Amino acid sequence: MDWSVLGETFVTLLVIMDPVGAAPIFIAMTRQLTPAQRQRAALRATAAAAGLVIGFALIGRALFDYLEVSVESLSIAGGLLLLLVALEMLRGMDEPSADTDDVALVPLATPLVAGPGAIATVIVLSERNPEAAGRVGVIGGIVLALLAVGLTLLVAERVGRVLPASLISFLTRVFGLLLSAIAVQLVVDGVRGLV
Repeated sequence: MDWSVLGETFVTLLVIMDPVGAAPIFIAMTRQLTPAQRQRAALRATAAAAGLVIGFALIGRALFDYLEVSVESLSIAGGLLLLLVALEMLRGMDEPSADTDDVALVPLATPLVAGPGAIATVIVLSERNPEAAGRVGVIGGIVLALLAVGLTLLVAERVGRVLPASLISFLTRVFGLLLSAIAVQLVVDGVRGLV
């Protein structure tokens, strides 16, 4: 295993995935769930994000080439999806459906944790490190970053239990606004990359 690649992957993904920034959004999106459902959502979101990011690290470039899709197009699509979620949060339509997997998979696993930035990063890192030791380092860095995300979401779940519903409702609107800014930035970055 290439330890320098592991360290680079871990730090880069930790910054991009921003578990501290994802935690309040997780609390807002899961506020109507029971504590057990929140824990399950945190674990499912982390596991789904792991599957996506590791999958793209292994076969992402080949898949993008086959589909003739650019990373910039992925950024625009992810931004538009996040914008829809942000608008629902701003309008107070953040009640989860009966199927709690919906919240865990979209928007938590993707595009919030395993978004266009994380996917593009692991594709680039995998291409830069094609040898076995480098690939193992990339996968190891991904696993460490996702463990940090999962632990942060589980801690956020416990914090969410003690916050009053009115405060969570207020924070939902605030983080909806911030999430919409992130979404617009993803679209802008994608358009800039295409132009």
